[in-house]
Amino acid sequence: MTLKDVAAASGVSTATASFVLNKVTTQTIAPATQERVRRAAADLGYVPQGSARALREGRSRLVLLNAGRLPVTGSLRSFITGLDTELSAHGHTLLVRHGATTGIPARTGEGALKQAVDIVDPRAVIDLVRLYADEDPDRLDGGWIDGLAAHTATQIDYLIGRGHSRIGFAMPADERLAGIARLRFQQACAVARGRGVAEPVGVTGEAVEMPAGVTAVAAFDDDVALRLLSVMADRGLRAPDDLAVIGFDDSGYGEMWRPALTTVRIDAAGYGRRAARAVLGFPLDAVAPDPSIVVVRTSA
Repeated sequence: MTLKDVAAASGVSTATASFVLNKVTTQTIAPATQERVRRAAADLGYVPQGSARALREGRSRLVLLNAGRLPVTGSLRSFITGLDTELSAHGHTLLVRHGATTGIPARTGEGALKQAVDIVDPRAVIDLVRLYADEDPDRLDGGWIDGLAAHTATQIDYLIGRGHSRIGFAMPADERLAGIARLRFQQACAVARGRGVAEPVGVTGEAVEMPAGVTAVAAFDDDVALRLLSVMADRGLRAPDDLAVIGFDDSGYGEMWRPALTTVRIDAAGYGRRAARAVLGFPLDAVAPDPSIVVVRTSA
């Protein structure tokens, strides 16, 4: 349905219909005519084109989030929810692009992400793929990447506080998470060094035979932690007696396992709201994400 259809249905010119639907205040149009145009638009299901409004305002009201091939689960899902909520509150719309950004033919020849940007012409792009790779200096993430370091410290500090000085770090098998997994492992090592204990040893979620001296494992996330607990159960081992295990990101499934999974809970939605405000140029101090906390259960 086009603006011309609305104009024809309401018996006015296309320009008049545009003035009414775009709420142009510099034109004097009779209230009855305005009502007729709005009723025709509603009856026809007409939706103004976002690109036209962007031209009038000089900027788009779309924000594009590139999630790449990252699984949209756990904290990333909450981050997106917070981002969308804050953008919506300020009259903007979030578009999430999920999929590979390289190796896909595009009209521009420079990748699918650039093609998406060319098509929708967003006000801003938050590229989590680059952010996780630490390649983007702008950090339009509301502090999310830096926040991961603090959350990792919460995880490692808990184990150290429980008397563990030799810790394993269980990495995910999903290659889509390889970049952020390396980042988290580096953060865990930095925290351990700062606390005066040995750097964590990288292990897999299926490995129960830990390097000598390892008494606890900090998992990349709850999925990896639950996989480790499952393998332990198959071999007759229990947490925390044989090996303490702490998850990350409190997926909700850990409390259903026995022993219930100790994990770290993150206010990812808060970082999403801050990212939205960063994109829009609003002060960030109006939104302060809650600190991460350890949800103490049984496994560690």
